[in-house]
Amino acid sequence: MKRVILTYGTFDMFHIGHLNLLKRLRALGDELYVGVSTDEFNALKNKRTFIAFESRIKIVSELRCVTHAFPEENWDQKESDIQRFNAVIFGMGSDWAGKFDHLKPHCAVVYLDRTEGVSSTELKQSVAAFQQNKLKEVIEAAEYLKMLVDSLS
Repeated sequence: MKRVILTYGTFDMFHIGHLNLLKRLRALGDELYVGVSTDEFNALKNKRTFIAFESRIKIVSELRCVTHAFPEENWDQKESDIQRFNAVIFGMGSDWAGKFDHLKPHCAVVYLDRTEGVSSTELKQSVAAFQQNKLKEVIEAAEYLKMLVDSLS
């Protein structure tokens, strides 16, 4: 019987931390099934993604370590997915530690350490800071151009 590992995530702005986690989860068994949060589910969680669901699930499904990627549409589907895929381990990053312990009657639950120094939140904050800095530069350039135009009048 194959050892199926089950996990979930949004996987927005896919980065090395995502890949490391998925590879480490796959190493725990024979197959890795990954639920990718839909845009609608993320909206219910008050999460805004940069990358659309169709692209995120395509990225995840193309990874060699992933056996099957499927839509995650709500919090409650995890128990039925464990049964549907005959999962023996449910795994998540350590930032979720304790949040899925209620699944322990259905399978083993593991929380793996995150990759140091990288997270989607940090990437989004960096992009926002970069955009803010660029906006400031554009405003300063526009003010300078206005000053030049005014001096020529």
